[in-house]
Amino acid sequence: MRALSWSAQGTARPATAPALAPQLTLSRTASPALTEAELIDGCLAGKQLAQKQLYEKYAPKMMALCLRYAQTTFEAEDVLQEGFVTVFRTLASFRRECPLEFWIRRIMVNAALRQHRRNAPLVAVSDGDYPDTLASDEFTLSNYNFQDLLNIVQELAPRYRMVFNLYAIEGYNHKEIGELMSISEGTSKSQYSRARVILQTKLERLGTPRPHGRYQAE
Repeated sequence: MRALSWSAQGTARPATAPALAPQLTLSRTASPALTEAELIDGCLAGKQLAQKQLYEKYAPKMMALCLRYAQTTFEAEDVLQEGFVTVFRTLASFRRECPLEFWIRRIMVNAALRQHRRNAPLVAVSDGDYPDTLASDEFTLSNYNFQDLLNIVQELAPRYRMVFNLYAIEGYNHKEIGELMSISEGTSKSQYSRARVILQTKLERLGTPRPHGRYQAE
C-alpha cells in the first residue's frame, strides 16, 4: 500500500514507496501543539502542520493496536497506513460526538478487519496440543508481560486472534463480533474461549509472570 506524505505546499498525497511514517517537509522551528479542535479544523483546511501533528499524536497508539491484529510488523504498518488514509479522507464526517482518538481507533479496527478478510484464511491451525478448558478460572492476562502477550497473540490462528482482540481489548460483544466477521455469535464465543485456553497454556510454558510492563490495552 502507498504511504502518506506531505508536499511542501501541505497537501497529503500518495508516496511511491511504502514507509511507516509520512515524509514531511517542514520548517525546523518547533511549533506549538494544537488542541484536538484545532487539529481537526486545520486538517479540514488542508494545513500541513495540523496533518503532521495529528499523525504524530495518534500513530504510536494506533501502531500498537495494529500489531495486535497483524501477524507481522509489515502487515501492521500496512494496516496503519490504510487506516490513516481513511482518517484524512473521511475526517469531514467526524461529528465530534466522541474523542477523536476513539473515532480513529474504530477506523484502524475496520482496516485490520479488511486486511484479515483479504489475507487470512478462516482456518485454525492444529491446536491438538492444548487442553479443552482453562486450568483455572482465576487466570488473568493482566498478570503477564505485555511483550510476551503480544508475541503470543500474534501466534494465534487468524480467526482466534481477531475474535480475542475484538472482545478482550476493543470491548465488542459476541453478537457484534459475529456481524463484523460474518460468523455466528456462538462461533465467536467458542473461538474466544479457545483463544484464551491457548494463550494461558503458552504463557504458563513461559514460566512465572513478570510483574513489570503488565498488559494494558492501548
